[in-house]
Amino acid sequence: MKIGMIFECGPDGADKSVCEHLVRMLNPDIEIAPSVTLGNKPNLLSECGIFAAQLLADGCDRIVIIWDLYPAWREKGQRPCRKEDCEMIKDSLTTAGVTLDNVYLVCIQEELEAWLLADGRAISAVLSKPTHPVTVKGKRKTEAIKNPKKQLNKIFQENTGRPYVDRQHAKMIVEKLEDLNKIRRCVSFVRFAEKITGETL
Repeated sequence: MKIGMIFECGPDGADKSVCEHLVRMLNPDIEIAPSVTLGNKPNLLSECGIFAAQLLADGCDRIVIIWDLYPAWREKGQRPCRKEDCEMIKDSLTTAGVTLDNVYLVCIQEELEAWLLADGRAISAVLSKPTHPVTVKGKRKTEAIKNPKKQLNKIFQENTGRPYVDRQHAKMIVEKLEDLNKIRRCVSFVRFAEKITGETL
């Protein structure tokens, strides 16, 4: 099976590297087409249809469109709406002549770091040094955390004195996952896994 994924990030974005790694963990036999990165959320909402059509033309069996409910920037008082995002994506797909038969939408609540916070073992492995072991407890219901990126940054600052940099550290964390048991607590990850594999977790 060949999968195509469309992201709101740039070519070296955290969402892309993390999700590609997770696909390989879910099923190493899945072929991953070169992922489409549209730079930001407005571009994804308006242009995803064109690229979904291209991925289908290139032989992808399933297309998964992945975005964070909250964009990389946050304006005070701003509350994004998943329903509105989905409607805009569907409009883009329809305009490009793409049906939803083989296209699936995955909105991460609130952002990618909610998945990473679920498994403290992986975060601990990234932060630890032979002379300074670090233990970070995994959190339950991480998708209920407001601004999970800020929470992860706090953990990095407290343990290393340096900030969390998503393009660098997100991939490091996901590569330290021993299994997917903890991250399965995240509803949006479960949706991602099921839409990628076509199987129920």
